[in-house]
Amino acid sequence: METNTFSKFSAEFFGTLVLVLMGCGSAVIAGADGTTGVGLLGISFAFGLSVVAMAYAIGHISGCHINPAISIGMVIAGRMKAGEAVIYVIAQILGAIAGAAILYMIASGNADYNLEAAGLGQNGYDSGSPGHYSLHAGFVAEAVFTFIFLFVIFGSTSTKNINGGFAGLSIGLSLVLIHIVGIKVTGVSVNPARSIGPALLVGGQALSQVWLFIVAPLVGSILSALVWRFLLERK
Repeated sequence: METNTFSKFSAEFFGTLVLVLMGCGSAVIAGADGTTGVGLLGISFAFGLSVVAMAYAIGHISGCHINPAISIGMVIAGRMKAGEAVIYVIAQILGAIAGAAILYMIASGNADYNLEAAGLGQNGYDSGSPGHYSLHAGFVAEAVFTFIFLFVIFGSTSTKNINGGFAGLSIGLSLVLIHIVGIKVTGVSVNPARSIGPALLVGGQALSQVWLFIVAPLVGSILSALVWRFLLERK
């Protein structure tokens, strides 16, 4: 039976909500300091495990994109209709905002928490970068990392892949790998919705810099889709 549009919209909404709440929440609540918190490695796994969990929870409903870069990449690769992708992207952005809002409600329950100082796991470059990396470095990192992420997704979900049942695991682990390398550069986005949600609530610098985390992932996604469609799986 074909899944209806509302079910797909709901799946993408809740899936993205979980990704932002758990991924960004690991940084805000569990802590980036490895001595008293989960550290950067723990945050990396939080994002990756969120994707793994949601892949097996909602993958059969919507494909578990929970990322506008993936939905748009699927359109370019010829695997999705543009009209359906628009619905997915709307659901993903709303889910990310909801996830960031829930995270803020939880974090603000701590008297020591300050939104301006601690943020909500937003992405940034220059002074907004965890490692103070430049705009140029941030753009290259986000575009290349998204290219790699989509590359793994296209291969893992290909009908020619006999190990397709493990797609959720390979995709989630690739996100862990990307975070291990990239957290110090931008905090890692590779997902416009994941960046938009926290930035809208934090405002200020996070909101003024969010454009990079929309444009660069889309550039990486489109390039990856073109390479996959016309070079690797060309008929």
